[in-house]
Amino acid sequence: MLQQEAAEAARAEDNIQLATLQATARLEAARQDAARAEAVRVQAAVWENERLEILRLEGKAQEALRVASVRQETARQEAARAEAARVELQLQEATQQAAARQELLRQDAVRQATLRAQAERQDAARAEAARVEVERQQAAQQALARQDEARQAVARQEAVRAEAARLDAERLEASRQTAARQDAARQEAARVEAARIDVARVEAERQEAIRQAAARQQALARQETARQEAALQDAARQAAARAEATRQEAAAQAAARQDTERQEAAKRSAEQQAAQQDAGRQEAARVVEERAAARREEVRAAAAQREERLRAIGRQLNEEADRRDAVRASSPLPSSWSSARRGRIFGRSDTNQELVLYAEAWSRKIELNMTMDAVREAAQQPHTDPLVLVAVRSDGSVESVSFVRSSGVPALDAAVRGVVQSLANYPAFPPALAREFDVVEIRRSWHFDMAIRLY
Repeated sequence: MLQQEAAEAARAEDNIQLATLQATARLEAARQDAARAEAVRVQAAVWENERLEILRLEGKAQEALRVASVRQETARQEAARAEAARVELQLQEATQQAAARQELLRQDAVRQATLRAQAERQDAARAEAARVEVERQQAAQQALARQDEARQAVARQEAVRAEAARLDAERLEASRQTAARQDAARQEAARVEAARIDVARVEAERQEAIRQAAARQQALARQETARQEAALQDAARQAAARAEATRQEAAAQAAARQDTERQEAAKRSAEQQAAQQDAGRQEAARVVEERAAARREEVRAAAAQREERLRAIGRQLNEEADRRDAVRASSPLPSSWSSARRGRIFGRSDTNQELVLYAEAWSRKIELNMTMDAVREAAQQPHTDPLVLVAVRSDGSVESVSFVRSSGVPALDAAVRGVVQSLANYPAFPPALAREFDVVEIRRSWHFDMAIRLY
């Protein structure tokens, strides 16, 4: 009976301890579940801190379990000793052998129960530790999976940004290439235009030389027939000049329209590149190249036509000079002819249109012949824009250079005088102008910046 009561007491105590352990384990599991739920909502760094906190709590729980186990074992042993003392007092009258056998049986039962309880507690602790470890590993795997998903999302976003950057770079490169091709076309056109201007300048100088010779011959032969022929020739040249100016203006307007069309086409091409990148770029490049080639062809054709007209004018001037030589040989002027009729123009406007045109042509020759280098160093000194009066004879030679207002820098005044003399002879007077004047005085204000400008 006592053995059964002892066994029941031991089982009850073991059940109490097991229930305590289970409750503690459930509480700990609940705390761990709360910690895991919290760890899901925080960032990777917080997850690591929570994992460390869980490990710390597990250590504390294991320590509490160990302390409780020691306390329970001590209490149980104390109760067993008290029970043994009570039993021993009750069984003092019994025989020593029965008491010894009962004590041995009780102690053996206690040991077995203790061993079973310890084994169960160890199994439960191992099972709980295994469960906790599995849950921790699962949480870690989930955290790693979430981190991998986050990294993959970041990688996808980075790939999208890189692709967008690549597309932007391709669009920018296409725009740059288009602009470069347009710039190259403009440079080619400018080069052709500069070559045309240079050819025209050389031809104009040649024509001026021819006209100067013709003017010198005409100064000696002033018969009415020569004057009439010269008037007709001058009218023809003016008509040709006006026609040429009209053609150049039309060509400039056409070139401006073509530039506008090219710019519009480039803008449309840039807008279409988002949907049709390669095809758009190739088509825009082809269109730009074709238009540039067409414009170069137009410039070359215009230059050829102008060259042919200049040659025709040169041939006509040569024929006129030959006729004037023949007239002079047949009726020379008396050597006493030496009149000096003078015309004056002090601005850009005058009632005599021939005088205005000649003064403008004379100014352009100075402005367009790269004469700034001759005065650049002197013009860097503080100065006033000089007001210069230049007297030009009918054959284009310079009679005199005088200063109505000096620049205040002697070196600059001397440089201006040198520029005027270095470009002589100037164009001979047209026949209509030569019939009125032997000398023309042109007054201009000289301004120096990137070039010489006459006002």
